[in-house]
Amino acid sequence: MTTFKILTLAIAAASFLNVSNPSDIRCSKQGNQREIVESNISPNPQITVSKDNKIQVALLLDTSNSMDGLIDQAKSRLWNIVNTLTTLKYNGQAPQIEIALYEYGNDGLKDENFIRQVTPLTQDLDLISEKLFSLRTNGGSEYCGAVIRDASMNLNWDGNEKSMKLIYIAGNESFDQGKINYKDVIAKAKAKNIYTNTIFCGNRSEGIQTFWQNGAVLGDGKFFNIDSNQKVIYIETPYDVKISQYNSQLNDTYISYGSRGSELKMKQNVQDVNAESQSASNAVERAVSKSRKNAYKNDHWDLVDKVEKDKAYISSIKEEELPSELKGKSKDEINKIVAQKSADREKIQKEIEVLAKKRQDFIDAETKKLGNSEADDLGKAIEKSILELGRKNGYNF
Repeated sequence: MTTFKILTLAIAAASFLNVSNPSDIRCSKQGNQREIVESNISPNPQITVSKDNKIQVALLLDTSNSMDGLIDQAKSRLWNIVNTLTTLKYNGQAPQIEIALYEYGNDGLKDENFIRQVTPLTQDLDLISEKLFSLRTNGGSEYCGAVIRDASMNLNWDGNEKSMKLIYIAGNESFDQGKINYKDVIAKAKAKNIYTNTIFCGNRSEGIQTFWQNGAVLGDGKFFNIDSNQKVIYIETPYDVKISQYNSQLNDTYISYGSRGSELKMKQNVQDVNAESQSASNAVERAVSKSRKNAYKNDHWDLVDKVEKDKAYISSIKEEELPSELKGKSKDEINKIVAQKSADREKIQKEIEVLAKKRQDFIDAETKKLGNSEADDLGKAIEKSILELGRKNGYNF
């Protein structure tokens, strides 16, 4: 479904329902028909974001010839993974979220072990999405030990013992290929409290025989097998259109600044389109991610996020760093505009959070009916392990 169609449906739905507060909806059931009806919902209290601890996730994806399905699943599940991470709390606070991306097993990579760090650990989730959608598969040798070594040694892992550090490696060839011994590098990663989780794309018994399970056992992580060619199954909900409508309003609260601000704001819209290209449900998952402050931060190009981080920033900003709509305005005027956008954003984010909770409850209920709870795609495997390892490390939900 195109963005235009989503917005058209959203506007039509709002007009038909005549809902004064668009977030005030609930699901009712009449026969086989589900409809959205009016109710009164109080937004959840704002979650406090921790300044001390992080959840860091490195995704190591096989981009050899046979892995197109795996990459497609990663595109389809990125925002679901982010949303799972944001459900974790430590001492009542939401940890900061950072994700890194690697590819390996592709002979187009200019590295003796055919590996590449696509992004470092970053809170710039639009960058992760952009790079994920740019991945292309090609033939090559898959050296799991080498890519785990690079990720565990060269990423900026947090030293705080409360932070949770996770590696997820997915592929379909024997885990022990290459000159780098996977047992040694996983042991060194474990010594730094980095959990290594393995996802074999194929039959479970083959994954066990080719040492994928052994890698997870040594890394104190989880072993899964998936069908990488399976299309991701989405459950549509009565809340999807409304959340998509709020996403458009949310985008209007961003104010670009700096030499690349307008370019990066445009990239935000591009990643909305990329998410939607996988499915309308995936676009909704992204909108939910954008409502969560511990996950989606853009202070490197958005003035609202920048001022939240540095209250005095406006006083030192140069005229040439301002977008056209703010040029010629006084510092006081700019501060007022930024403050209003910040208030608007917080309100929209709270509205999305209310709907997101109801949406997830709806999905969980439908999933339970279908009996479809196994880790049968990349996203579900990662989601299941995040929840298990989170509990093990003192996180709650």
